[in-house]
Amino acid sequence: MRLTKLMLSLSTLFIMVASAYSQSPAEGQRSSPLAIANLRYKDTYVKITYSQPRKHGREIFGKLVPYGKVWRMGANEATEITATKNITLNGFLLKAGTYTIFTIPEKDKWTIIINSELGLWGSYNHNPKLDILRFDVPLQIIASETYESFTISLDPHAETADLLLKWDNAKVSIPIKFLN
Repeated sequence: MRLTKLMLSLSTLFIMVASAYSQSPAEGQRSSPLAIANLRYKDTYVKITYSQPRKHGREIFGKLVPYGKVWRMGANEATEITATKNITLNGFLLKAGTYTIFTIPEKDKWTIIINSELGLWGSYNHNPKLDILRFDVPLQIIASETYESFTISLDPHAETADLLLKWDNAKVSIPIKFLN
């Protein structure tokens, strides 16, 4: 009788655990799905991995994403950039490697932060002592267009590219130069 009760208890426990795992959202079911922007120029490859939150009628900048505070530049895990060769971002040298990108949005500009710490969730544990680059770029307000999803893209131009950050009616452009 005890063996039967033990087997029944173990079976029930197994079913409960299996049920819990089967109900976990899969990567494709995230409300802010994973996205990648990438570009190859000669033997240099640049890849940006981020999650795409949606606007869903919300006021984004100044509300959902507060002004003057470090933002992970997307949702979920902090956004990461990988460059296989040295490049410049807005004229500043970024050595080959993988880094976390944060921003500090303001009404007229964004501060771009490149940080050496990886594997962060959000910007909650951003350590400014590990920042390797910080620079400001102007914010462009685009009255004629609204971006429902936060979008990062790389727009190539010969030996350069523009790293574009777009969400709601806001757009930021960061020039990239590929170094030989």
